[in-house]
Amino acid sequence: MQNPNSENKLKAIALYLPQFHPFKENDEWWGKGFTEWTNVTKSKPKFKGHYQPHLPTDLGYYDLRLLDTMVEQASLAKTYGVYGFCFYHYWFNGKLLMETPLEQMLKSKKPDFPFCLCWANENWTRRWDGMEADVLIKQNYGLEDDFDHIQYLMPFFKDERYIKIDGKPVYLMYRSELHPNINEAVKIWRDEAKKAGFEDLYLIRVENFKHDFDPQYHDFDASMEFAPDFSIPLQKYSKKEPVSHFLRKLLHKTAIKASGLLANKVFDYEEIVDKMTKKAPKPYKYFRSVFPSWDNSARRAKDATVFVNSSPEKFQQWVTNTASYTNEHFKGEERLFFINAWNEWAEGCHLEPDQQYGHRYLQALKNGLESNKAKP
Repeated sequence: MQNPNSENKLKAIALYLPQFHPFKENDEWWGKGFTEWTNVTKSKPKFKGHYQPHLPTDLGYYDLRLLDTMVEQASLAKTYGVYGFCFYHYWFNGKLLMETPLEQMLKSKKPDFPFCLCWANENWTRRWDGMEADVLIKQNYGLEDDFDHIQYLMPFFKDERYIKIDGKPVYLMYRSELHPNINEAVKIWRDEAKKAGFEDLYLIRVENFKHDFDPQYHDFDASMEFAPDFSIPLQKYSKKEPVSHFLRKLLHKTAIKASGLLANKVFDYEEIVDKMTKKAPKPYKYFRSVFPSWDNSARRAKDATVFVNSSPEKFQQWVTNTASYTNEHFKGEERLFFINAWNEWAEGCHLEPDQQYGHRYLQALKNGLESNKAKP
């Protein structure tokens, strides 16, 4: 394999959810055979013109226990310019969840495709059902556990496919602010990486909940913008037509709920794209992100967040702008940005082809990238 880290080019890295396979804990919590597809396939429109359900085409309702699925995903992603996958990784004091796809990928050396990991370090809850207080697995932190954790990760870091910046394995943490001793944990991680022969780690904190926070305070190298950025004030879509909004207010309560527009948080995709594009540069390293669409109503019976008016054309424009920003503000192997996501089907957030749009979002990504070839 050609070294994935030697190429001086723009790198679009897609976040990847490894939940599309049955496993013991999901059987216990949600019912026998539960996967993300369970929610996806039962989803229904909540208001007139609402695009639901999102159903796959090319890859079907795949099972990630089958290695051939991941090989096909990588081939499709590569065809349209995705540089690599960033797999969510679930570690709870030595207990792993959804590790089968990642571990078989590591053992088999397939697919031949760059990757990195993001520690999804929140408590495992019933948030997907809108029940955030119901904790299924609690995340307990400790420095001994941090040592064990980095030892588990080391074989991934040593894999020739693993994405590195200047020889440093790129490792993301979803919520660094939740770790009460994050600076001490980072020291352990960096020390162990050096003992293993690396110059260091390249640590990126996801900026989703704690915003405008210099990653160096946690001894991280950079931050990653989460898309969509829910900290941006947005106008509810129902208020964009004041007359219609007034009339809906007069409807009977059950009719309002039936309409779905007021029972859920519905926003305009074009507005969030424009506002995220215009965000001022941060005074620290801040990798930008894009998302093709978002609609988590498949997971939430009520109070879902839905962005309407998403389109391949608007997404392509965003990719073009983000790629240009990345080329302007970063050099060498730091020329990367993130896409949320490759396969967050239950959040209506996926590059994988669906029955509505086929390959149009993938083609939009490719077009946006090709208009921004990085300079040496």
